[in-house]
Formats: sequence, C-alpha cells, structure tokens
Amino acid sequence: MENIYKPYLAEIKEIIDETPDTKTFRLQIKDPEVAKNFNFKAGQFAEYGVFGDGESTFCIASSPTRPEMIECSFKVYGKVTQALRRLNEGDTIGFRGPYGNWFPLEEQKGKNVVFIAGGIGLAPVRCVIDNVLDWRKDYKDVTIIYGARSVGDLVYKYKLKEWKEMPDVKTVITVDPGGESDGWDGEVGFVPTIVEKIAPKAENTIAVICGPPVMIKFTMPVLKKLGFSDENIFTTLENRMKCGLGKCGRCNVGGVYVCKDGPVFNYAQLKELPDEF
Repeated sequence: MENIYKPYLAEIKEIIDETPDTKTFRLQIKDPEVAKNFNFKAGQFAEYGVFGDGESTFCIASSPTRPEMIECSFKVYGKVTQALRRLNEGDTIGFRGPYGNWFPLEEQKGKNVVFIAGGIGLAPVRCVIDNVLDWRKDYKDVTIIYGARSVGDLVYKYKLKEWKEMPDVKTVITVDPGGESDGWDGEVGFVPTIVEKIAPKAENTIAVICGPPVMIKFTMPVLKKLGFSDENIFTTLENRMKCGLGKCGRCNVGGVYVCKDGPVFNYAQLKELPDEF
C-alpha cells in the first residue's frame, strides 16, 4: 500500500524575499512524471517539509492555471519555518499534497468578486485572484482590497503592481495609520475601514477574505452591513492544521476537521462551529 505520509521531492528553483520575515519559494517537483500529472484547485494546501526538522502547512499560493511552478509563502515563526528560511535555491524539500477542499470558482462564474486580504493572508487569496484573472471573461467586476501594518509589510509587491495596472480590476492597497512611508500614494487605514469606504456592492457578488483573525472579525460586520449574505462570504482556515489527513486531530472542531472538511468555508458554515473556535 502506498505510504500516505511519503512526500514528493521538490527543488527550490527561486526564493523571493517578500518582507524581512516572509519568503516565497518557487518549487518544482523532481519526478518528471509526477510533475507532469500534478494538479490542484484554488484554495487547497500542502505540507512542506525540511528533512530532520518536520513539516509546516501552507496554502499553495500559485494558481492552478499556472502549473509551471508550485509556490508557497511563509512567515518565519517556529522551528520548521526557521529551517525553511535557512534553505537556498537548489535545495530539496519534501512536498505532500494537495489536500483539502477549494473555492467553488466554477459555480461562481458570472458573478462579481471582491477579494479582501491582510498581511500574509494574501497568500491563499492570491491563488484565487490569479485563477479568476486567468478566467477573466467568466466574471464581472473584480475588486482587490489588501492591507498590511506598514509599507514594508506588504507582500507580493510585484503582484500588487501587476493587478493595479489592469484596467478591468479595481485594486486598493492600504497600510495601518503610521505605516505609510514617504511617497506612499495608497490608502491609510485599517482594512475594515477601507472596505466600508470602498463599499463594494453585494448584489451578485462573492467576497473572499483572509488575514489576521482581528481583521476578519471586524470586516465581517462591514460586509454584512453592505448586504452580503453569509453564503456569499468565503474564507480559508489554516492555523490549526498539522498532518493534513485528519489523523492527528489537531484541527478538529466539533464534528469538523479543518484539513478534510476545509480549509475553505463560507460564513454560514463558520457560524455553525463551536463558539470557542
């Protein structure tokens, strides 16, 4: 029987320093046959391992419509991410995945889409953004609202520039008060405030949101005030997952395993989870 814990070997082809404590790896699976047949959907995640140090769970940040490389982004905060930070281009890591469910983009064609992200929370949202933009003719208005504590904390600056230059995409970038720098021409304000200011229309619109818990907590009421239904607000949960297979029980919440039943949930589903979650 195939070992479900056995990872693929993946080579780090490029490392991008997003911020002082956040990096992006561009990976290529070494086995040509596996690489040729590898596919996933926007919102799924994987396990990224440093041999001898363990694994960490991150979303796949690149879009399934751009299969040349697998990308992941991580913020350094623990043993495994510290080990990942020490790696160099050309090094090999373990890769297990894809796991979990995904954003129902096929069912959402013909709708407007509003993307709202904060900090490193742009990583799972970026995957969906690029997927939608590669299918641009299938969607109506596309709005991207992204914020970070400061200009230096903005990730994917190259992607933000690309999206801002698209004439059929509305991209709004903000930093927290005091986080602006000389020459900053974006918004200054917390993400929920900017969402209320931009006031995207709720009719025939899907909202995709990911970021720090406090950002999500205060953005949800704004979306509700604007008229978004619980079923049309989607987010992705990652911070509780470990094994990715529903074996360790770490992500179990009530009758839900985030790694198997998620990580993508709409707001109506989240409201059914226990209060302590």
